[in-house]
Amino acid sequence: MRESVSMKDRIAAEIEQGRKLSRIGAERAWNWASPAGQERWERRVSLLLCASKKSPRVLELGCGTGLLTRELVGHHPLIVGFDISRDLLQHAMAKLADSDVSFVLGDAMNVPFQSESFDAVVGSSILHHVEINVALHEIIKILKPGGVFAFAEPNMLNPQIAIQKNIPIIKRLAGDTPDETAYFKWAAKKALLNAGFVKIGVIPFDFLHPSIPGFLLPLARPIAMMLERLPLVKEIAGSLLITGRKPG
Repeated sequence: MRESVSMKDRIAAEIEQGRKLSRIGAERAWNWASPAGQERWERRVSLLLCASKKSPRVLELGCGTGLLTRELVGHHPLIVGFDISRDLLQHAMAKLADSDVSFVLGDAMNVPFQSESFDAVVGSSILHHVEINVALHEIIKILKPGGVFAFAEPNMLNPQIAIQKNIPIIKRLAGDTPDETAYFKWAAKKALLNAGFVKIGVIPFDFLHPSIPGFLLPLARPIAMMLERLPLVKEIAGSLLITGRKPG
């Protein structure tokens, strides 16, 4: 009973979060609007597109305002955007009104799709909002044999992220929901293994901070890429690219 109440509270918090983000401007709140944020976004999109290429039927989990959904159009014949927030979905539907993308309202821990419905399930900064073991069970169920899993998530080894996700007052000031977290590389890999995924990859990336001014980007860009190649140092990058496949 306690677990059921906790799940209900988590869902309510995420719906309320979507309502707030819809009012204040989600892309700005997610740090994709600054010059450095836009570069970080383009890099993230390219990694997710590379991981999910040649996938005809794609589900984007936690599509939010349709920012990634818009990038998927033209690369995949069938795309479904899925989110728990009706408010954010309205932005996504307006943004992609002229496309063939379908949008579905629902919870990532209880997806309403038939088994083996999709060739790929992708997402940007969504799994850290949910109970990962439950979500992975749902995802592997709806993937076809050989289907692709590709998500970009915050890295708990990054000092700023670790502080934000673990110190309650900072977490509240940052606008995080109470259950929001981040992932250690080894824990993410273990979760995918336990769910039944194979060909698992968890790669740290992203040292380009969104607050870097535009005029400093030519200097910061090569430094950020160099840090991603340094042993040990690369482990504290801001994000993790988490990939895998359903056996088949």
